[in-house]
Amino acid sequence: MADYELRIAHLYGDLMNTYGDYGNVIALKYYAEQIGVKVSYTLVSLGDVFQANAYDFVLFGGGQDYEESVTAKDLPNKADQLKAYIENDGSLLAVCGGFQLLGRTMEFADGSIIQGIAVMTHHTVNLNSTELRDDMRGKRLIGNIQIKNNQTGENYHGFENHQGRTFLGPGEQALGTVISGNGNNGDDKTEGVIYKNVYGTYFHGPILTRNGNLAKRILKNALSRRYPKIDWQNKLAAIVSETF
Repeated sequence: MADYELRIAHLYGDLMNTYGDYGNVIALKYYAEQIGVKVSYTLVSLGDVFQANAYDFVLFGGGQDYEESVTAKDLPNKADQLKAYIENDGSLLAVCGGFQLLGRTMEFADGSIIQGIAVMTHHTVNLNSTELRDDMRGKRLIGNIQIKNNQTGENYHGFENHQGRTFLGPGEQALGTVISGNGNNGDDKTEGVIYKNVYGTYFHGPILTRNGNLAKRILKNALSRRYPKIDWQNKLAAIVSETF
């Protein structure tokens, strides 16, 4: 029997999983089990209660405009507990639509704007927005992407596919600087976001299956918050990163 447990919540995993974002759970589970940590998984969807103190890691994946609009109507019911979780250094990975909905506003391709829950300060416009350079308007951002995390020096590789263009706000920093590809908006060379122990990204594929260094970093953050006396960095350093 494992001495430690990682409790995962998958927000709207039955709606927001268009590009196989569940693979991020598989990656974390793989690394956790290598160091003797048991993983429990809970789907938290429409009408369900999210309790901030019940989880150690949260995945919030991406979806199409329709699924995102449905999710956006339910998400305010969970906003207070999500904010409490985030502000108390809870670990969370938000991909594409999940990343967008944690911010202030997001604009769909048809021009309609919905409110995010503003637990973070970024906002998202559509591909025809006047906030974009003329040469960046009207095209979806699709293709392979490579970024560099300026804090750690780590390079992350992945695939992006999004029409929304996200601009970071006060108190947020990018997950990385774009080396090749487009990133958040195709303009300012940012990709993703870091805020406390929240990581947001447009990487599909999913990101943690191709970037074991980031998977282990997120796992360390999650486990250190619950079990602060254990040297998780040393335990995880002994594991060879995999590409699934």
